[in-house]
Amino acid sequence: MSATASPAPELTACDREPIHRLGTLQPHGFLVAYRLADRRIVQASANAPRLIGSSMTTPLGQDVAELFPDLHERVAAQAISERDGAQYLRTVTLATIDGSQAYDLAVHRSGDLVVLEFEAVASRSASEHSLDALYPRLSRFVEGLHEAGSVEELCQLLAIDIRHVTDFDRTLVYRFDRDWHGTVVAEDGNGVLPSYLDLRFPATDIPAQARELYRRNRLRIIPDAAYIPVPILRGPEFGGDEPLDLSQSILRSVSPVHVEYMRNMGTMASMSVSILVDGALWGLISCHNREPRRVPLQARNACDFLTRIFALQLAAKERGAEAEQRLGLSAIQARLLGYMAEEENFLDGLLKHTDDVLALAGASGAAVITAERCRLLGATPAEAEVRAIYQWLSSGPGGADIFATDALGDVYPPARSFPDRASGLLAISISQKYASYVLWFRPEVIRTVKWGGDPTKAATPDPAGGPDRLHPRKSFEIWKETLQGRALPWSSAETEAVKELRASVLGIVLRRAEELASLSEELQRSNKELEAFSYSVSHDLRAPFRHIVGYSELLRSREGARLSEKGRHYIDTIIEAAFSAGTLVDNLLRFSQMGRNSLNPILGALNPMVEEVRRSTMRDVGPERVIHWTIGPLGEVNADPVMLRLVIENLFSNAVKYTRKRDEARIEVGRLDPGATQTLPEGDAGDQPVFYVRDNGVGFDMAYVGKLFGVFQRLHRVEEFEGTGIGLANVRRIVERHGGRTWAEGALGEGATFYFTLPPPRAVANPKTVWRSQSLSTPKEVR
Repeated sequence: MSATASPAPELTACDREPIHRLGTLQPHGFLVAYRLADRRIVQASANAPRLIGSSMTTPLGQDVAELFPDLHERVAAQAISERDGAQYLRTVTLATIDGSQAYDLAVHRSGDLVVLEFEAVASRSASEHSLDALYPRLSRFVEGLHEAGSVEELCQLLAIDIRHVTDFDRTLVYRFDRDWHGTVVAEDGNGVLPSYLDLRFPATDIPAQARELYRRNRLRIIPDAAYIPVPILRGPEFGGDEPLDLSQSILRSVSPVHVEYMRNMGTMASMSVSILVDGALWGLISCHNREPRRVPLQARNACDFLTRIFALQLAAKERGAEAEQRLGLSAIQARLLGYMAEEENFLDGLLKHTDDVLALAGASGAAVITAERCRLLGATPAEAEVRAIYQWLSSGPGGADIFATDALGDVYPPARSFPDRASGLLAISISQKYASYVLWFRPEVIRTVKWGGDPTKAATPDPAGGPDRLHPRKSFEIWKETLQGRALPWSSAETEAVKELRASVLGIVLRRAEELASLSEELQRSNKELEAFSYSVSHDLRAPFRHIVGYSELLRSREGARLSEKGRHYIDTIIEAAFSAGTLVDNLLRFSQMGRNSLNPILGALNPMVEEVRRSTMRDVGPERVIHWTIGPLGEVNADPVMLRLVIENLFSNAVKYTRKRDEARIEVGRLDPGATQTLPEGDAGDQPVFYVRDNGVGFDMAYVGKLFGVFQRLHRVEEFEGTGIGLANVRRIVERHGGRTWAEGALGEGATFYFTLPPPRAVANPKTVWRSQSLSTPKEVR
């Protein structure tokens, strides 16, 4: 069958019914309420007996100390607060005009009123429910609790003992789930009433305000479902007020819907005891009897005592099981942290240890995903589906540090197409700045649930009484439902474990960031010192090398005739070496100046500068060489013209040099605008235009592309191609100072392409254009 439909609007009317202010009592006792300030009785049930010696037919308006002289001092001594709940004081005997009657007296506070409830003592002897009579049973129960090996055994033991104490036909232990549906997890009965063991009941059977009353008032009893409610009378000054709040009352009347619900179940008497674990409503002990039945106070107190002991043992067992699970998960987490600490990229510590990553959350699959990469582990949806979940998390519930669901298809409908891989999702964000997640997946677990009746028909409106008058469902026959699209729920231990992993990952990221920041500061200081040293040394070495070249040339020209052939060769070698060293020093000086000189960006057209540099480069090219230049429209840029010229000079010089062995060299200069760069090896260039210089020269092996832009890095022998290995380092440094980036691609014998980006032209006040405007609408080829 399909999943349970959402409750119809009329079912929610039960949630709005003021069941704690019905203004009536059950008739097996009576109530009086008095103001603490003046001791005047201001409310009383209509069945309050007339006491012998009282001249008034109703207790309203009387002084409680005069009406109950022996009780007032005892009540006043209790100093009961509103949070204390009902407290039994003692059994009292009142002399009424109808004869003496024994009552169990309970007292509680309701606002500024003190409420006294007198419950008529059952005719059955209380001796069999005295502490002495119950002690052997209670003792065996406590011993059994310690011996029980599971929560199920604890619940069954409780059901048996509660039924023994109360002698009801059937006793159920009823546990709530997170959606407040209840399941009967244990049962004991005499066969008079049908078994409800393992049946599930919808949350609408016990509305929210009823559950709150169960939490605040642990024990409720209805001796006879056919009772006629007794109204609570009020003094004239309370005429317009709400009825008395009876949340803590032991005699409070119940909703007519609940009474009809009992009759439909075939029960005429019921008692419930709340099971509270750490103050939260864990479940109920629900007792039923086919015939009306009163349970003496002593027996109810014994049931309350048994339930409290049970709750303590239950909490201990659940905490023990959770602690054991947490210890196991902590060990896995410790291993993962160790793996991450060993890796340069900490995420590799997760990706290389799939089993531990999955075991941390009890998952069948996982994914580590950022905007750039997606790594899948175990059984997961396809990468495209995982990326779609990532986008959904990033734009919606991913704002939280952690997201968990065992029914992903309910909150993210596309997941209904892959329930066998991801019906459950547990996700943590591992970055406070970027959308990055670790995701865990659980598959669908199809299971059949047995309901105690059709959960979609929990209540129906009364056509005669209008929409506010409801009737509960009449059928409690087993109704089976197949739950699909749901995984096993994530336990609190698992969610806490991944939370701790997230905190640890963020700690690692923060520590790495601090280390990098410290290293960056140290590198900046070292770079400044090296730049200063390089500048000083380069500047100081220029003159000596020039002197060496100059004096060597003088020696060759003036004394060359007197030197031998070998001597002249020595002088030529000295001149060549000193000239090369001087060139290297000049390049080093220029490189050091790149970081020292300030940028002066100016808006201008790039084509004129490129054409000027091309002509300058060609002046040093011999007439025997054939070079075809293709220069496309390059548009405008906002850059320092002096430094940008160095970039173009270095790239053109390289292109000319490394095409030297071609019969016909081809050099192409072009521009790719944003949106056309997705296929480039470096990916999307964002909003920056990409410029390139392409040649058909000797090229290079892409295995060494990382060395191209380094200082003194050469991919060819100096005997083949001259150079100092600083030109491309200058290119990268200048481009990066402008906020751009550089990269290259090539192949041996097939040429190379060098790319660089520059920020797009920005609107500036009174722009100073120093480059000659030249618009080229079509590529231009020159020789």
